[in-house]
Amino acid sequence: MKKFIAIFLMTALAAWGISCRAAKAANGGMSIVKNGKPVARIVVDHGDTVNVQAARLLQDFVRRISGATLPLADGAERKGDIVIGRGDTEGLTEDGFRLRCSGGSLYVSSGGDKGALYGVVTLLENYLGVAYYAAGALDVPQMSTITLPAMNHHENPAFRYRQSQNYSLGTDPLYKIWFRLEEPADVFAGGMWVHTFNSILPSDRFGDEHPEYYSLINGKRRPGRASQWCLTNPEVFEAAAAQIDSIFRANPGKNIISVSQNDGNFTNCHCPECAAVDEYEGAISGNFIRFVNKLAERFPDKQFSTLAYIFTMHPPKHVKPLPNVNIMLCDIDCKREVPLTDNASGRDFVRALEGWSRISDNIFIWDYGINFDGYLAPFPNFPIIQKNIQLFKKNHATMHFSQIASSRGGDFAEMRTYMVSKLMWNPNLDCDSLMRAFMQGYYGKAAPFIYQYEKLLEGALLASGKELWIYDSPVTHKDGMLNAACRRRYNELFDQAEAAVAGEKKYLDRVRLSRVPLQFSELEIERACGIGNRDSVAARLALFEERVREYDVPTINERNNSPLDYCRLYRERYLLERPKNLASGAKVTFGEAPSGRYATPAVTALTDGLYGGATYVESWIGWEGKNGDFTIDLGAVKPISSVSIDCLHQLGAWILLPMGMKCSTSADGVNFTPLGECYRPEDRDVSVKFVEFKVEKAAEARYVRVEIEGTIECPSWHYGVGHPSWFFIDEVVVN
Repeated sequence: MKKFIAIFLMTALAAWGISCRAAKAANGGMSIVKNGKPVARIVVDHGDTVNVQAARLLQDFVRRISGATLPLADGAERKGDIVIGRGDTEGLTEDGFRLRCSGGSLYVSSGGDKGALYGVVTLLENYLGVAYYAAGALDVPQMSTITLPAMNHHENPAFRYRQSQNYSLGTDPLYKIWFRLEEPADVFAGGMWVHTFNSILPSDRFGDEHPEYYSLINGKRRPGRASQWCLTNPEVFEAAAAQIDSIFRANPGKNIISVSQNDGNFTNCHCPECAAVDEYEGAISGNFIRFVNKLAERFPDKQFSTLAYIFTMHPPKHVKPLPNVNIMLCDIDCKREVPLTDNASGRDFVRALEGWSRISDNIFIWDYGINFDGYLAPFPNFPIIQKNIQLFKKNHATMHFSQIASSRGGDFAEMRTYMVSKLMWNPNLDCDSLMRAFMQGYYGKAAPFIYQYEKLLEGALLASGKELWIYDSPVTHKDGMLNAACRRRYNELFDQAEAAVAGEKKYLDRVRLSRVPLQFSELEIERACGIGNRDSVAARLALFEERVREYDVPTINERNNSPLDYCRLYRERYLLERPKNLASGAKVTFGEAPSGRYATPAVTALTDGLYGGATYVESWIGWEGKNGDFTIDLGAVKPISSVSIDCLHQLGAWILLPMGMKCSTSADGVNFTPLGECYRPEDRDVSVKFVEFKVEKAAEARYVRVEIEGTIECPSWHYGVGHPSWFFIDEVVVN
């Protein structure tokens, strides 16, 4: 009897569901598939590439959902059709769309460009239940009958151009469409969209014959790929205009180009003419806007984008960008633990943003949600993303690049792009709901534990009072959000998450991949604080290595340092039993002391046995724009065979290797005898690395003097051309 009742109820519910769908269809909705058979056509003008792409996308997913293939038709439509690219376009902007289902037909109309594609994506996501999170994480429901309700749904994007980053962009072409993202090559002529001065007038082509085209820095013209132009030189304008004209001619259909400063900090021209403009405008940006305005006048049918970046961040007092000049404003120097309105670095940027918004309605925001030095480190900035995007929209931004890296294995790489892309389209979506929806679909039953982990991280960061910045290290947070008690709780939550999906490999793999940043952080903190239990650390390093290998994690930072190389170096630098260092704990006195904040810790840091990591924020001691020398007192005359220093190479932070070092020894601290010297060739490799300088020669001495010859200033090929360079060392070893 119970079985009969159950069957009766199931039959009744199924009948009720069918009648409801029929009622919906009768009230303006429509059926497109019945019992695995197509009952609708997709009508599209085959001459429109984007609309045809949208039609094929819909056809493909209907087939995946139901097994039915809706036929594609051209020409006149009839009742019961899905019509792509026609219909009501009132109120739609570029990339906007309208979904209107009434009278038994569905119209997907477009405001231009990719509107029809994005309309189909919304139809699939909101009405057919398709969910897409990242490459390899696509959920497609299965049903033999598909009925659409009546609808009149339209959307316009908050920003006409939306760019972000994720490894999925390179592995799945659907990802870019689904998340409504664009790339510079889609829009900018010749792919020139940022730091283009050297691409337009290459210094290796123009520099020798025309050094006057380039910045005067510290009394000298500095041609180089990181130098800027002398913007008051009329010959520079004509040479650049000729090159730009050629670029536009070679790229028909592309109407915007970036004419923007090279990636060099404060490498602008200081000649008297440029300096006079800077003084009058009250900002270095004045020269750049004047120059780009002239280009905008020369090519009035084109758009010119230029950077407001570091030394050009603040707007000029007098000159205003022309309407076809796009201001690409970057918040690179801002901290990320709170919204831009809530800390000093952010408020300085907000002043710049508000200043530009008073004189321009054509602003491109380049925002950073990334740790360049530590992709594999927790970066809990999720609470500020929405507020910052709303701030950009309020201040006339029409284009937006959210630079978040989202390299495979990076901190919540998949969720970060998922949330950012949806908020760039609509900044008023509920941020917490987006996070929960993602986690539920991506992690399955593990979602509640992963959610708790992220929320605990966010709270612990704020409670610690520590800043979050884009060249951060887990070691910075060893007493804050990554203290021992917090890490213990985080690991408990990940253990629970893994247990919850132990029998579901796809979810278990995603949980384990998302745990990699916590494992990396623990290794970094252990290293920086001094290795305790070597066996325990070695086991955790082996597990980390297993995970990054299994999940093909490509890099730990923007310099493409491999996590497998990290594991090798970790064993060599931090786990290896080293010979006794005669300099361990020795007194250090300086002739030329380290620079700034490094002078005080240098007294002990050079002989404390702690080796630094890939960031310079701990264990390293630096000298800027000068040579260095110091003397080590071994406490008594001892036989020695070698002296070495360990140096950091990190070009992105203006940290270059020293030219070389000289060593001398003394028994009395007064009379020194040369021991030897070590010099190395210039290294332009962008990878972060550790390099030893070593002198090997037998002697007996109590005092060892080390003299280090720095590069003093950044060379012409470097970002900081003409400005002081750094060198860093973390340990002196005397054997």
